[in-house]
Amino acid sequence: MKKIIYIVLLSIAHSFTMNAQALLARVQNNAFSTSEVLEYRIHYGFIDAGTAKLEVDPNLKNVGGRTCYRVVGSGKSTGAFNWFFKVKDHYESYIDTQTIVPWLFIRDIQEGGYKKKQNVKFNHSKRTATSEKKTIKTPERIQDLISAFYFARTLDFTNIAAGDTFNINCYLDDETFPMSIKFVGREKIKTRLGTFTCLMFRPYLLEGRVFKEKEGMTIWLTDDKNRIPIRAQADILVGSIKMDITSFSGLANPAALSK
Repeated sequence: MKKIIYIVLLSIAHSFTMNAQALLARVQNNAFSTSEVLEYRIHYGFIDAGTAKLEVDPNLKNVGGRTCYRVVGSGKSTGAFNWFFKVKDHYESYIDTQTIVPWLFIRDIQEGGYKKKQNVKFNHSKRTATSEKKTIKTPERIQDLISAFYFARTLDFTNIAAGDTFNINCYLDDETFPMSIKFVGREKIKTRLGTFTCLMFRPYLLEGRVFKEKEGMTIWLTDDKNRIPIRAQADILVGSIKMDITSFSGLANPAALSK
């Protein structure tokens, strides 16, 4: 009898695992791996406003039996900007190495007088996200603020043409929203690290609240296997913000510099 019960339980567990795998199709990832570090300088108009960093932990993590990348995003204000609008942000995303979806998202931010701490657990089989406040239903393959960027880097842009768009389902503050991103074209961007041929994208933004226009932000990703962001620029209601890369290390592929 014990043997029969064990076989039944094993079959149920196997069935659940197969269902979870069916819901989460494997994603081919050649763009990034452990130990990648990207660093940026942020400008507000002509003012050096702060720094930002994205780091993939050298060690893989286990979250609920799934092997995950631990990605840490951090940002802070510097210099004169720090006096009138202090920023100290910390994000963590635990991203499944096979399916490139998050299982856990940690957010601890201070932006001026606004502070927020939040831990979010994702259940992709049940399609739910659970924070300290509530559990909500989510669309398929939901992404957090950090994992969305890493997932986008894995997409195949081989045959992409100007005007093409793709959508990513995103989670923020116990709500979900579809983020549409339009491909604009290719452009060479000169940086302190060299010149890169880049893919240009424009996310569709919430016009009128922070940004001047619906397409008020442009992001440049390297047109190579790494797809690292070289520059991001946004026109906001008061001025503009620009983020430029200052260093990178631990890339999964050689950086393709332009001549």
